Amino acid sequence: MIKNNHLEYFISIVGKENVKSDKAHLIAYCYDATKERFEPEAVVFPRHEQDVSDVLKYCNENKIVIVPRGAGSGFTGGALPSEGGIILSLERHMNKLLEIDMENMLGVVQPGLINMEFQKAVEEVGLFYPPDPASEHYSTLGGNVSENAGGMRAAKYGITKDYVVALRAVLPNGEIIRAGKKTIKDVAGYNTAGILIASEGTLAIITEITLKLIPKPKFKQTYMGVFPDVNKAMNAVFKSLASGANPVAMEFLDALVIKALRQKFPQVSLPENAGGILVGDVDGSSQAEVEEQLKTLENSFAQYGSTEFIIAKDDEEAAKLWFARRNASPATAIYGTKKLNEDISVPRSKLPVALDEIYKIGDKYGFNVPCFGHAGDGNIHVNVMVKDKTNEKEMHDGHKAIEEIFQLVVDMGGTLSGEHGIGLSKAPFMNIAFSQAELELFKSIKKAFDPNNILNPHKMGL
Repeated sequence: MIKNNHLEYFISIVGKENVKSDKAHLIAYCYDATKERFEPEAVVFPRHEQDVSDVLKYCNENKIVIVPRGAGSGFTGGALPSEGGIILSLERHMNKLLEIDMENMLGVVQPGLINMEFQKAVEEVGLFYPPDPASEHYSTLGGNVSENAGGMRAAKYGITKDYVVALRAVLPNGEIIRAGKKTIKDVAGYNTAGILIASEGTLAIITEITLKLIPKPKFKQTYMGVFPDVNKAMNAVFKSLASGANPVAMEFLDALVIKALRQKFPQVSLPENAGGILVGDVDGSSQAEVEEQLKTLENSFAQYGSTEFIIAKDDEEAAKLWFARRNASPATAIYGTKKLNEDISVPRSKLPVALDEIYKIGDKYGFNVPCFGHAGDGNIHVNVMVKDKTNEKEMHDGHKAIEEIFQLVVDMGGTLSGEHGIGLSKAPFMNIAFSQAELELFKSIKKAFDPNNILNPHKMGL
């Protein structure tokens, strides 16, 4: 329990207006997208890096649990105060774009800056920051780094880790470190930045991020491939990419999602013969390059059974093609009152078999399992739909189905999460994906950074 003298010390560091312990704030910071609830004992809003250092040093000395938080948009409970303590919220003050370095094509930001705000700022000067998680309009860059966020453009451009050049961070004892440099090459010492990326705030609190930028593509077009079934679509994914196609995005919808979209959104225009759909964008420095990419995709899709290949002529048509993908998740609500959604990833060549086996697991337990997601990088959003969430047996069977799906994808060389992270919700399944030696190594790294275990404890099973 945090005593009044602790709160008074935090006030002495950051000011009274930046320490909150009233019920409204405790409720506001007790949940994330998982809808699980754990109330903190206080919320502290640091103004700058030195505040973070001072707060952490005091918490370390007094064994006070501290959980860093950005927008709280995560799907696995990574920013929840499951052990009480204080929330250190970075979105109020530490949310600035510090620099756009045109000569070196870098952006320097504070962790609380919203992803989309950064994208817009760099595009105004002709540069481009590709990572685009679905939460880009409200998730913070610090959260993106902590979870190694992906997005729809990952098929061509990669994910957050591919753009992190350097970090500043504060260790649990209050010491400030720099991980990485602004240079293109840096092989001096351990890759500390790489360790902090995707660490979910368990090792240090990130206070500054240097990100690589690239030139903004001049031309872009949207396409949609229609297939009689999702198996043919999944074969077209990895074989078209192997043939030289390089789309920005290649997203998929299966038959259950297509059916749900038709029912939930009657205005959506999807071909009646669609059993599987691939939708995405291609871009390039010239229109000829874009057209060449579209032709490669059309020819490849046709070889693997596509019945139609649609190319958007303008932004309005592009928005209509993308509507189905962007509304896939809410549409699946027709199948049940509780969605157990996971973001597993498999090697792209395993996509057809993975989906076949996932559907078999759903049938075994009597669940519809609509799937959609980022086919271009092998990231599947699996949705085990429980019809009645108040039915204990159904919920138990739903979690058993998820466990079997996790084991399936790991056996295929895949992973528990492609972008949501582990947090609290997937922590019980870490032993499926990692050996005991690997888990002990993770714990050793955690102890080296945080010997008193004050920083976001018990996330990822640590």
